[in-house]
Amino acid sequence: MASLMSINRTGSSIISSNFKARIPAPSSPLPLNPISSSSSQNPPLKPLCAYALPNQQPTNKPRVFRRQTNRTHPPPKQKNGQNLTGTQLNTQIASYPQTENLPVVPSGVDLMRLCEEGKIREAVDYMCQGVSADYGIFCALLSSCGRSKSLEVGRRVHDLLARSKFGGDVVLNNRLIEMYGRCGNMRDARRVFDRMRERNMSSWHLMINGYAMNGQGRDGLSLFEQMRNVGLLPVGETFVAALSACGSAEEGLIYFELMKKECGIIPGIEHYLGVIDVLGKFGHINEAEEFVDQMPIEPTAEVWEALRNFARIHGAFDLEDRAEEMLAVLDPSQAIADKIQTPPVKHFAGNMLEGKNRVSDYRSTNPYKGDAYEKLKGLNGQMREAGYVPDTRYVLHDIDQEAKEQALLYHSERLAIAYGLISTPARTPLRIIKNLRICGDCHNAIKIMSKIVGRELIVRDNKRFHHFKDGKCSCGDYW
Repeated sequence: MASLMSINRTGSSIISSNFKARIPAPSSPLPLNPISSSSSQNPPLKPLCAYALPNQQPTNKPRVFRRQTNRTHPPPKQKNGQNLTGTQLNTQIASYPQTENLPVVPSGVDLMRLCEEGKIREAVDYMCQGVSADYGIFCALLSSCGRSKSLEVGRRVHDLLARSKFGGDVVLNNRLIEMYGRCGNMRDARRVFDRMRERNMSSWHLMINGYAMNGQGRDGLSLFEQMRNVGLLPVGETFVAALSACGSAEEGLIYFELMKKECGIIPGIEHYLGVIDVLGKFGHINEAEEFVDQMPIEPTAEVWEALRNFARIHGAFDLEDRAEEMLAVLDPSQAIADKIQTPPVKHFAGNMLEGKNRVSDYRSTNPYKGDAYEKLKGLNGQMREAGYVPDTRYVLHDIDQEAKEQALLYHSERLAIAYGLISTPARTPLRIIKNLRICGDCHNAIKIMSKIVGRELIVRDNKRFHHFKDGKCSCGDYW
C-alpha cells in the first residue's frame, strides 16, 4: 500500500489527489487494451491525470478546483454530434430564461443643470441610478444642500461621495462639514471631521463656526484649544470663529487679548465686531459703547449698526439715538431705509418641517391645519400650568388683550411644531426651518413645549439655529 498526495495540473484544472492506489505486482502485466464501452460491468472511465492508473478506482474522490480562463468554448452541438448553425444557435440562446435584469443607466442627464435649477433631489436620484458625477457636481450638490437645509438629501450625497474616487478630498470633506453645520447637525459634522485623514485650517474654522452657529460654543472653544495643542498656530480667521463661540463677555475679552499678546495678530474690524457682538448679546451695553470709543481705528458703519441693534434690544435709547446719528453720517441710505421700514407682518405660516426622513412645507392651507389647532389648544393649557405667560408686546396690531394672546398662539412656528407632533413618532427630534426671525414670545413658548413633549425641537430662523431641549435653548436666550 502506498499513500500518494500531490497537486497535478491538467488543462485548466488543478487536481488534488489524496488516495491509496494498489500497485499490481510486476509479474502481472498491465492491461493496455481500452475497455469496451459496451461492457455493462465496467463503465468507461476517463483518466484524471497522467499519473492515474487505468482500471483503478481511487478510494478518495479527488477534489477539482476550476480556474476562470478566457478560452472560448466550442460551439454547442446537437445530440448527433453536429455543430449548430447560426440560426439554430440564436434560437437556442433566445430560448434561455433571463436570470437577472441589469439596470439601465440613464443617458443625456445634465447633473449640473439640475443643480443650478435647484433640483438636487432629482440629481441625486439619477446618481443613484448610475449616472457618474465629477468633482464639480459634488461641490454644487453640497452647497445646494447647505443653502436649502436639506439634511436628508445631504446625507445621500455624503454616501455617494464616500463611494466615489473623491471620498478623501479635503475640500469636499470641508463642504460636508459646512453642509452639516448649516443643517444643524453638528454630530455628523464632527464625525466627518474626526475621520478626515488630512485637514487644513479651513476644516478647523468650519467646525468652530458650526458649533457657534448652533449654540454649542463650549464645544467650539474646546476644539480651538485642541488645535493649539496639536501645534497649529491660530490665524486671524481662527479668532473670528473663537469670538463667535464665546459664552460670556469675560471669555470674549480673554480671547481678544490672547490674539494680540500671545499670537501677535493685529486686530481687524472683524475682530472688533466680534467683541462688540459678545458684549452686546450678554447685555453689557455700556462696556460695548466704551469699547467702541477706545478703538484705535475709526468705527465703520457696521460697528455702529451692531451697537444700535443691541441698544434697541436692551432698551438703551440714548445709545440707540447716538448710533443712529453716526450711522446716518457714514451710510445715509441705510439710515433712511431703516427709518421708513415697517415691522414685518407674517402673511402665512411658512415653515419647513423635517421628519421621518422627509421634508414637508407646512403652510396655513395645510389639510391638517385643524388637527394642528387642536393640538396647540391642548398644549397651551399645559404651558400655562408650567408657568407660560404670553408676551403681547410682540403683537403689533391694535386689538384687545385676549385677541393678542390668540394671535400669539397660532404663530407659524407653533403650528409647524404641532403638526410635527401629530405626524411623527414620539420622542423623535423635529426640525423647523422658518423664513422669518422667531419672536420672543414664541422663543419662550417653545422652550416650555420642549420640556412638556420630551423632544428636541430644532428651529432655524433667518438668524441662527435654536436647539430647544428640556426647557432650555442653545442660544442662551439671545437671538
